[in-house]
Amino acid sequence: MDILQQLKFTRSALYMPASNARALEKARSLDADMLIIDLEDAVPHESKVDARAAAVQYAADGVAGKIIAIRANGADSVYHADDIAALAQSRANFIVVPKVEGPDDIPDAGKPILAMIETPQGLYAAREIAAHPMVAGLIAGTNDIAAETGIRPGPLREGLELALQTIVLAASASGKPRFDGVCNRLDDMDGFDVECRQGATYGFTGKTLIHPNQVAIANQAFGADAAAVAEAEELIAASRGGAQRFKGRMIESMHVDEAKLTIERSRHRTGAAPS
Repeated sequence: MDILQQLKFTRSALYMPASNARALEKARSLDADMLIIDLEDAVPHESKVDARAAAVQYAADGVAGKIIAIRANGADSVYHADDIAALAQSRANFIVVPKVEGPDDIPDAGKPILAMIETPQGLYAAREIAAHPMVAGLIAGTNDIAAETGIRPGPLREGLELALQTIVLAASASGKPRFDGVCNRLDDMDGFDVECRQGATYGFTGKTLIHPNQVAIANQAFGADAAAVAEAEELIAASRGGAQRFKGRMIESMHVDEAKLTIERSRHRTGAAPS
């Protein structure tokens, strides 16, 4: 399957610090669809250069059944230029660029970019960013959005709704995947499940994660379970074209298309990513 098609069906994207060799090794056995090897927030200053080399080597080794992305340090970092140069030559499938605020922030790296929307400026320019030909998808940087705006998200992320839906709309306008931001509450798995399902309801196609324990819940929330697949198959079989009644509701061709996507999503779990 083409790497951009794989991204379309990616449910879970787990950040892993490039400086933690043990964590990287453990990640090989996890059920995350995509690993984002982090050079930015998770790596201390004194480890940045070694972490970059470790991330490039990890991508070269590859992990069967997973997309490999590497997050560079931001454009305001002294490490940014060297990160982009190294990652452009790496075997990573995607480069994650933090704090993208406009199309001019997208590097010419010859490799598809996952652009992080983390600032008010980025939100205002999200549509133009998503439309950039090198951008493969958007990632919501919810922690930074909250910090930069003064929003204090409540239990259901009250206050962030407009930002989250702006990112979904911008990516959708260009037909590209969009990934919900991370959840920091590591011990509240019920709350995390609610947040995942909220993100799926908003229209995100997957979620970024910071702990392995979050993977299974995200995969379930953003995947298609057996009941959803059975319902989709029944709807398709019942369709005769045009508008009609189905199980007490009105359906038409758009609902058939949605049902087909549900079935396709259930069949296309991320396979071995091409090098």
